Order: sequence, then C-alpha cells, then structure tokens
Amino acid sequence: MSVLVLALAAGAVIGLALGALGGGGSVLAVPALIYLLGFTPVAATTASLVIVTLISVTALSAHARDGQVRWRTGLLFAVAGIGPAMLGGALAGRIPAAVLTAAFGMVAAAAALRMLRTGPPADTVVPVRPGRAAAAGAGLGAVTGVLGVGGGFLAVPALVGVLGLRMRNAVATSLLVITVNSLAALLARADTLDGLNWAVIGPFVGAAILGAWDGKRLAAKVSGRTLQRVFALVLLAVAAFMLIDAVV
Repeated sequence: MSVLVLALAAGAVIGLALGALGGGGSVLAVPALIYLLGFTPVAATTASLVIVTLISVTALSAHARDGQVRWRTGLLFAVAGIGPAMLGGALAGRIPAAVLTAAFGMVAAAAALRMLRTGPPADTVVPVRPGRAAAAGAGLGAVTGVLGVGGGFLAVPALVGVLGLRMRNAVATSLLVITVNSLAALLARADTLDGLNWAVIGPFVGAAILGAWDGKRLAAKVSGRTLQRVFALVLLAVAAFMLIDAVV
C-alpha cells in the first residue's frame, strides 16, 4: 500500500477519533506516523503537533457553535500549560527514542485506566476551582511538549474526573486546550519543522479534518459513557503496543 493511501486512511481514522473523543486523535497520531509512515519518534512527535493543531481548530469551531465548550475552564488549563509545553518541547529532542516511546505508552495507559474507573458525572454544573485547573493544565502542558501530543487524552479525564464536566463538555473543552498547548510546543520546536515530510503531512491533515466533522456528528449520537469506554479501550491498546515496542 502506498504511503499516500496510508496517510489518507490514518488521517481519516484519527480525525474521526479526535472529533468524537476529543483526545483520541493525538494519542493515535504518533504511533501512526512511526509505524505506518516511517517517521522517527522525534519527527513523529513534531509532525503530530502540526496535525493535531490543525484538526483541533476545525473540531473546536464545530463544538463551539453547539455551545459545548467551557471557555473559562479551558483557558485556565491552556494558559497554565503554555510555559511547561514550551520547556518540554525544547527538551524533547534530547530524550532517547526508546524512552519517548515507553513514556508515551505509560502515560496513555494511566489515563485509560483512570477513565475506566471513573463513571460519568451527573448532569450538574460543578464550580471551577482555578487552582486545580491551573495545576492540571501545567502538567498537561509538560506532557504536550515532551511527547508531542495535544494533551487531550489527559485533559478529557482531568476535566471529567477532577473538575466534574459532563463528557461532551469535556471533549469540546479539551480541543481548546489541545490547540493552545500544541501551538506553544511547536514554537519551541520550530527548528525541527524544516525536516518534516510535508508531502505526507498535507494529505494526512486533509483527511483528518474531514474525519473530524464526522466524529463530531458521531459524538452527538452516542452516549457519554459509551464514548468514555471507547476512549479508554483505544488508549489501552495503543499503550500496550508502544510499551512492547519500547522494550523489545
């Protein structure tokens, strides 16, 4: 199968996941770039930031029109994460590839297990605690910078489990966090952009944006608890594969 076809297929699946699940796209983009498209771990994490930023902006606009984004909570997360994201991005190039892969797998597994243990919150508005939101946002920003993911696969469980947002609100709000954190991390990695294979990234992004619109429509038809379980199972599968690859 040609690289272009693989890029289109992977982009469509990842866009669908990001549009429906908020954070699923970024956690799938890195392994797809490495194992399907031949990117090195460092190049894959940088390319993932480009891809996920563009997809997230598209998906965020759709969710915002439906009134699902909790802007205050999302901005607290995002602003707190800008500094750590830039610092992590500057340090990522110095970390061995196997360590990056293993770290990615462990973080994804931890997020998945937390989501499987946490039931969906009640349909009530929980007051935002600025301190907790800022602390969680700083941690997410650091993960974004180092691992090259938007942070949504951690933001969604944090928004659900720590701040008590409903699943659909958490999915929508996580897209705001992803966009800001990814842009900050890209600024710190600007010197690595010239070496990327844009002939692959371009079709990948195009297919992913189209998939994100379908994902948003899927999110409106499926229950929050079902989305939460699917999200967690996807994360566990990706985590297991990455951890095995890191140690073999």
